[in-house]
Amino acid sequence: MANTKITRYICSECGYTTTTKTGKCPSCGSWGTFEILQEAKSELPSQNQLPNVKIISALEVKPPQRIATGIDEFDRVLGGGLVPGGVVLIGGQPGIGKSTLLLQAAGSVAEKSGSPVLYISGEESDAQIALRASRINTASEKLYLYSGTNLEDALRNVEGGKFSFIVLDSVQAMTTGNDAGWPGTMTQVRAVAQRVIDCAREHNIPIVMIGHITKDGKIAGPMILEHMVDTVLNFSGEGYSSYRMLRAVKNRYGSTDELGVFEMGEEGLMPVSDKSGLYWNRDDSAVAGVAMTIALEGNTPLAAEIQTLAVRTIFQYPRRTSRGIELNRFQLLTAVIDRRCSISTSNHDLYINVAGGLSLQDPSADLPSCAAIASALKNVPLEAGTCWLGEVGLAGEVRPVTRIDLRLKEAARLGFHTAVVSSRENVKFNGIKIVRVKNINGALSGLSSMKP
Repeated sequence: MANTKITRYICSECGYTTTTKTGKCPSCGSWGTFEILQEAKSELPSQNQLPNVKIISALEVKPPQRIATGIDEFDRVLGGGLVPGGVVLIGGQPGIGKSTLLLQAAGSVAEKSGSPVLYISGEESDAQIALRASRINTASEKLYLYSGTNLEDALRNVEGGKFSFIVLDSVQAMTTGNDAGWPGTMTQVRAVAQRVIDCAREHNIPIVMIGHITKDGKIAGPMILEHMVDTVLNFSGEGYSSYRMLRAVKNRYGSTDELGVFEMGEEGLMPVSDKSGLYWNRDDSAVAGVAMTIALEGNTPLAAEIQTLAVRTIFQYPRRTSRGIELNRFQLLTAVIDRRCSISTSNHDLYINVAGGLSLQDPSADLPSCAAIASALKNVPLEAGTCWLGEVGLAGEVRPVTRIDLRLKEAARLGFHTAVVSSRENVKFNGIKIVRVKNINGALSGLSSMKP
């Protein structure tokens, strides 16, 4: 009986596989994204060719000797620096500064270590990269450049262990000679990534790859790409702001709780040391509807200013508009205030905003949000120099938050003299006055007794 080989197709956007090639992917709805799935051939070893296994004792494992890039924020997010043989994938929006950051890192490693560094670019010409390197002052005699899309030609320069660090810009722009297809297709992206990983392991060289992202904010290409590498970083920022955020989504050699903050300037990306002041104007004047909190982005405390505006509604159903805090959470907190504090919200349009464009997912933003809403409804300013730290439940109880010691230490450093926290917080701190409350009604008792 004839052995008929079935051709399978895979969607380059979501990875959906099928035996029938169609114009539209039934999984993600993308058009024209199906391509032939190249099946990898594998041969099982015979009984006489089984590989040898080794027993590894935990006592024999030594921590890797990291390579510092000289950019403190970058090194901290990586967990202390680059790991020899490790592969890092960094993704972000076009023009956010990925190439600039890695060109700065490559130039810094070349200058500080004295070892050659290779920058592989499949998207820009030699002149373009040289011009940027000159502008951000990272040109070095130890910094080498390969401009082209053939990965095999680029990696031939690595033979002999000449380079100590490699940057690949980008994984979607390169092709390998062994796999057919256009750059950026699923087959090519997977093959390029595997070739880069093999090179890093073979020569014990850290390699950082740049990856494009889709309109949904995910790294373009197969999801397996993020599983293959050791570290995945997300480089983000708002179009109207000069600040950039670097977060680790995955890190085999460190924590994913760190946040790196950079400011884009004429000379490239500059690390921001004092992050707490980014989203706070440090205005001491008390305004109704404004409450302060200390939120955590990973392990980084940030002072956040929550602003609320209450306006009498002219509609049958009052409006609720939120920016920086999830709208459903905002509506939930509004209902808690109405029910548990006897402060009517049904005849007001309510608008809440986190100043500076900061987006808060931290539950500690519940208590300051409630305080800001009540303050706006009563048109009574909150006491200046007070920060609010607590999660609010549907029963109106104020719950403890994580890392309270770190938050209070940062609040004291920034000049706050009072902190409103849950009565269940077991904390002692001499640098700031602690006010403990059991529920939201007790926290807002002074406001609820006042007439608007």
